[in-house]
Amino acid sequence: MQLTQNHSVSLRLTAVAVLALTAGLAGAQDVQTVRIAHAGPTSGGIAHIGKDTENGVRMAIDEINTQGIVIGGKKIKFELAAEDDAGDPRQATAVAQKLCDSKVAGVVGHLQSGTTIPASSVYNKCDLPHITVAATNPDVTKRGYATTFRLIADDNALGAALAVHASDKLKLKTVAVIDDRTAYGQGLANVFKATARQKGMQVVAEEFTTDKATDFMAILTNIKSKKPDAVFYGGLDSQAGPMLRQMDQLGMANVKFFGGDGLCTEKLGALASKAPTLKNVTCATGGASVEKMQGGAAWKKKYDARFPGQFQIYSPYAYDATFVLVDAMKRAKSVDPVVYAPFIGKTKLKGITANIAFTPKGELTVPAVTLYAFKNNVRAEMN
Repeated sequence: MQLTQNHSVSLRLTAVAVLALTAGLAGAQDVQTVRIAHAGPTSGGIAHIGKDTENGVRMAIDEINTQGIVIGGKKIKFELAAEDDAGDPRQATAVAQKLCDSKVAGVVGHLQSGTTIPASSVYNKCDLPHITVAATNPDVTKRGYATTFRLIADDNALGAALAVHASDKLKLKTVAVIDDRTAYGQGLANVFKATARQKGMQVVAEEFTTDKATDFMAILTNIKSKKPDAVFYGGLDSQAGPMLRQMDQLGMANVKFFGGDGLCTEKLGALASKAPTLKNVTCATGGASVEKMQGGAAWKKKYDARFPGQFQIYSPYAYDATFVLVDAMKRAKSVDPVVYAPFIGKTKLKGITANIAFTPKGELTVPAVTLYAFKNNVRAEMN
């Protein structure tokens, strides 16, 4: 009898263990891993900007994973798929195809207009939504892809704001224009030139370089001979820094210097080796300064604690873009890009950067522009 009772107890314990194991396996199976990608330059001359946006996505994913999100009856664990496009259009399209083939759920990227525009065609073909937080050329959304969204003001807003400031506020009469021959640099320069001419300014020189160059002495010498009140550069901080140093060497200490968001970074002072010409810089970014974003100060404190010394400019937008993707998935009750993509266009989300909503073309309904100067070699918002 005792043996029978022990055997019965043993069977019951075994059954309980099997049930517990089965429940555990079922629970594990109910957790679905969903990958959100960041695509941008994390190597090369502007790696510091690409790493900043990647940090924003990583920070958002980690916070979202603490919320216990359930979509379509399954617990969701988000993971970051980080890809380096090296700022190269051909590599960007290869990265885009890789992300399509590997079935990521959405993409935050790319960083530059020259990489975003070709990559957007790839994403459109495979129905994969992507949100750029930095590419400002208007052509990014002109084709009307239902998979393409922009979380920042475009060049029409940035270039025009800089030209209006140069003409109306600073009363400048002449300007020389340089661009880096990328989609971003040319697009921004063209908008600035058109608006400057409308305001009565004279464009006395038009020069170009590349987004890999470091020696600008020849074009700056030519520009100096035209005696412009200002130089506008359509390009990135990795070229603007050396350009400012060389302007100082050529005695162009009184020439104003304008540029867009690509050079309006925290690192410009260091790249310019704190040249005296930094005091002449006026640059524009889409959106509000992080200090004036809703919740921006508290967010930046968390960012700096996790990524000390790495903040540049776009990480708050990358952070918000990640939440936009996940918010659309939740409302669609699906992580399938084909299913949830239409819900992105219906976004009404209170983000760190702004209250986010999109036009039918994927642009922000209310984009903002902020002008900055450099005071004591540090970027500071202009009053």
